[in-house]
Amino acid sequence: MTAVAVQLDLEALGPHFGSVVRGVDLGAASDEQLVAVRAALVERKVLFFRDQRLDDDGQVRLGRRIGELTASHPVVGGVDAAHPEVYALDSTDNGFADVWHTDVTFMRRPPLGSILRAVTLPPSGGDTNWADSQLAYDSLSPAVKDLVDGLTAAHDGTREFGYYLAQRRGGQGNEWDGEVVTRLDPVEHPVIRVHPETGRKGIFVNPGFTSHITGVSEFESRAILDLLYAHLTKPEHIVRHRWRAGDVAMWDNRSTAHYANRDYGTDRRVMHRITLRGDVPVGPGRS
Repeated sequence: MTAVAVQLDLEALGPHFGSVVRGVDLGAASDEQLVAVRAALVERKVLFFRDQRLDDDGQVRLGRRIGELTASHPVVGGVDAAHPEVYALDSTDNGFADVWHTDVTFMRRPPLGSILRAVTLPPSGGDTNWADSQLAYDSLSPAVKDLVDGLTAAHDGTREFGYYLAQRRGGQGNEWDGEVVTRLDPVEHPVIRVHPETGRKGIFVNPGFTSHITGVSEFESRAILDLLYAHLTKPEHIVRHRWRAGDVAMWDNRSTAHYANRDYGTDRRVMHRITLRGDVPVGPGRS
């Protein structure tokens, strides 16, 4: 018997990307619903689910039904021993994300996507913004596309996580892609990434982890990166989510960057994230 495709109830947040998904209980979703969610994730890039009742166990179960889970992070331990896949972003422990970034691009195989759950929210503030890297690429001028299509950039996690790995983990991180992380050597990825499922091109550099463009001068690298960052984060390429209790966000890490507003002072903000195992980024004309 052929399975009947599920039509999701989507509220578009922008004309090109970002949707609220109505009527799906992620803790009790059917296989058919999750197939539809997975397809919508690729198409709309970032999805939001209201009034969910997930805990850490439920979040991990959900992630395993959608894809293959990674460790919580290459170097940061899980929220507890029972949940090594869950990464806690706690503002009382420097758990901020107030720089534009794409998750874990400093590894050879960055995550396919992330699932983020609100645990403790400040009374106001702490919104998260997502930028559509494919829409941003599409709106570049042809001459700039020609320039950046063949470029490669280095991504380095040392600035953000090198101290943590050395001092708090004693030089031994988590297992990532079958190897225990003991150092954060820079990796190179194409500046423009071709999405493995749609073939669409997207800007794949970010201020959080990209250190420089390879094969050009430092001055040229900075100028090109500044141009791409400014273009990627234009308001027409962004959706913004105001969190409330019970919210879950899910995004395609291969076609987005994000930024969490740090505007809530000394109030506490705690978010729990899991990530789905991805593939090695490929650029235009590469295989």
